[in-house]
Amino acid sequence: MDFNGSGGGNELHNNQFYPSEESKPLLGEMSAQQQQPPPEGNNNHKAGPCSKRSLLHSSSGMRYKLLQEGDIQVCVVKYPRTFLSKLLTSKFLRRWEPHHLTLTDSSLVSATPTGYMEAPLSYSTIEDLQLLSWDNAPKYCVQLSFPGGTVLLQAANSYLRDQWFHSLQWKKKIYKYRKVLNNPSRWDVVLKEIRALVDMALTSPLQDESIHQAPLHIISTLLAENTNLSAQDHENIIVAIAPLLENNHPPPDLCEFFCKHCRERPRSMVVIEVFTPVVQRILKHNMDFGKCPRLRLFTQEYILALNELNAGMEVVKKFIHSMHGPTGQCPHPRVLPNLVAVCLAAIYSCYEEFINSRDNSPSLKEIRNGCQQQSERKPPMPLRLLRPEPPTPPPTTTLEILVELERNNNTTNTLRKAPAEGDSEPNLIDCLLVSPALNALSIQLPAHADRVLGCFALILKMLSDYDDWRPALARHLLPSRPVHSCLLSVRSGKDGWFQLYSPGGVACDDDGELFASMVHILMGSCYKTKKFLLSLAENKLGPCMLLALRGNQTMVEILCLMLEYNIIENKDTQLQIISTLESTQVGLRMYEQLCDRQRELKELQRKGGPTRLTLPSKSTDADLARLLSSGSFGNLENLSLAFTNVTSACAEQLIKLPSLKQLNLWSTQFGDAGLRLLSEHLACLQVLNLCETPVTDAGLLSLSSMKSLCSLNMNSTKLTADTYEDLKAKLPNLKEVDVRYTEAW
Repeated sequence: MDFNGSGGGNELHNNQFYPSEESKPLLGEMSAQQQQPPPEGNNNHKAGPCSKRSLLHSSSGMRYKLLQEGDIQVCVVKYPRTFLSKLLTSKFLRRWEPHHLTLTDSSLVSATPTGYMEAPLSYSTIEDLQLLSWDNAPKYCVQLSFPGGTVLLQAANSYLRDQWFHSLQWKKKIYKYRKVLNNPSRWDVVLKEIRALVDMALTSPLQDESIHQAPLHIISTLLAENTNLSAQDHENIIVAIAPLLENNHPPPDLCEFFCKHCRERPRSMVVIEVFTPVVQRILKHNMDFGKCPRLRLFTQEYILALNELNAGMEVVKKFIHSMHGPTGQCPHPRVLPNLVAVCLAAIYSCYEEFINSRDNSPSLKEIRNGCQQQSERKPPMPLRLLRPEPPTPPPTTTLEILVELERNNNTTNTLRKAPAEGDSEPNLIDCLLVSPALNALSIQLPAHADRVLGCFALILKMLSDYDDWRPALARHLLPSRPVHSCLLSVRSGKDGWFQLYSPGGVACDDDGELFASMVHILMGSCYKTKKFLLSLAENKLGPCMLLALRGNQTMVEILCLMLEYNIIENKDTQLQIISTLESTQVGLRMYEQLCDRQRELKELQRKGGPTRLTLPSKSTDADLARLLSSGSFGNLENLSLAFTNVTSACAEQLIKLPSLKQLNLWSTQFGDAGLRLLSEHLACLQVLNLCETPVTDAGLLSLSSMKSLCSLNMNSTKLTADTYEDLKAKLPNLKEVDVRYTEAW
């Protein structure tokens, strides 16, 4: 800062004007000289042209927001304080400079470092801050006293002046506390300074979140850098900062310190007396644990600490009751979702290592310690639950939990056949209908998992005991919510990932493998299985049958479930699904197991094949051949291959359908060679759709032998006028003809 700009007086050097921080008085104290009244020489003025207000200006009850930056007028006076009041009454007061000042953590900085504010003004050089006002002029100033000089900041009004005063005072004090607590020597002194820091934050007229968060961050840093403190020191610090925690969430580093204390001293009275109101506030007011996961971890450790007390779960039950309240309706809507999030995260943490080993992703512990190289990681496990290996003695440090799956007697009256010995994983039907072949699953969990699982599972049970919480609890525990919201469409009429990656979707480039995985995940997390199967039957039945026709096990299971739950009402569609299942080995095996449970399916098949059949889009010649070879299609009259990938090669399969009367080949690659073969064998064909196919006159002329044709669509083909006239003359029953976008149009 430049003090050579105006006025006379003694020249001051920077080293005189900026004394070192070590020579400054203790925080919040003023020197005796600063507390003295004005000099006697000023008494000849009755009230004094310039009267100073008290440094503690909070008696008015006003509240201010902490300033971070702002515009203000700056003036520097380098005369001694005894002459200051006389200089302020001078007609030629001083030269004022406009500056945009920023209050950083350590200094006052101008956006235009020139003139008086050429250099930053460090808080460590400020000896005193006072408010100034003139009786004969509307000027509102803050006086910053330095050794040998004064800086005046003039605001536009009294409120803005007071805001600058309290903000500068706060920045100066918090800067000193940060330096003092950064290098502690005696812990009794440190504890005293912490109490003073907390009192300063509680009594400050500034109303800002950082007023309470800044002291907590300072103390967090202090604890992080001094890990060898005794347990008593820990408790003393926690008790000292307790008033700040009543209305503020603890910062992340402080949460870790609290978690450590809960784990090491769960029976400490600090846990009950100090942490209880903090956790209550977190559960009542937290909006998103995803943004502050350490708050959730601290809440988990607090609940586990309560469980370690003599009364155990009774104490936890009383805590849950205190969160609900004595009435029949909980007044805090955030309590239930926060408690559910805490419980589910705690339960998930027990299985985290097992779950991450399945998808080959690093666990949280590995992320903290630096994720191991891919080559060092375990090979990925299948997405589905593995059937247990031959029993081996479990290690002493793990807990083996056996999940017994009991048969539901209402689902079936007969036993199903066990899967083949070579099958290494249970299918969806086994998981949904509970197969006796899958009677136990073995998962090894960490040793402390029994305590965690037992505690938080009982908490979920406690939550269900409250009538007003029970419906919302059921909604929060549905596993399908996050899965469905991620895969399915969010807005009606808009496609989600599920639609985009289905066969025929704009993003499908893997023959439907990703789509099948999505269906498997959705079925595994769906609590309304029949409703989901209904939506599949209405919107994605074609892709499901196509993938089942190609041997995809998930889609074979889906088709079996559709038959078992009577999702499909149309008999022709049921017969087509049966034919699709019988076209592959895995499908045939599952269908036989299904028939053992539902005899009516066999009766349906004995009555003959379907009369109508629609092949899914993107089907190929091989898919059609596989389907037609799986069952009886002697009754098939209507076949649609529209928008598939079939070619003329499929004609060899079509001529094996003696009852075929209607054939739809719209937008396929069916060409002239296939038409010639059809004309030789399908004399009974009545309706033929060749729209947007690559057929030419060479193939279309062969249709003249199909005298039964009454409807022929040749839209967008290479038909010429001469060929069209020839066909009309040779096909007397032809009543409906579409020749648009051809030469004959």
